[in-house]
Amino acid sequence: MDCSVLFWNGRVIGFELPIIVNLTVVEVDPGLKGDTAQGGSKPATLDTGAVVNVPLFINVGEKISVDTRTGQYAGRASSSS
Repeated sequence: MDCSVLFWNGRVIGFELPIIVNLTVVEVDPGLKGDTAQGGSKPATLDTGAVVNVPLFINVGEKISVDTRTGQYAGRASSSS
């Protein structure tokens, strides 16, 4: 992940994160058959330690996209990332 950091007199005065980051789910409760029809969500722990609510069909090991502005699930990560 690339971040921009702005220094002035040796101090950080600003930084910019990418809008979307791709992270791996390391812990989440397993989904149950038929969960996708309900449209609910469940908490998932990511490889950074962050906890994000994800759709019920997301499983451990999947890569997801997270919006850094809101900290919310933005979709499954594309296979090219």
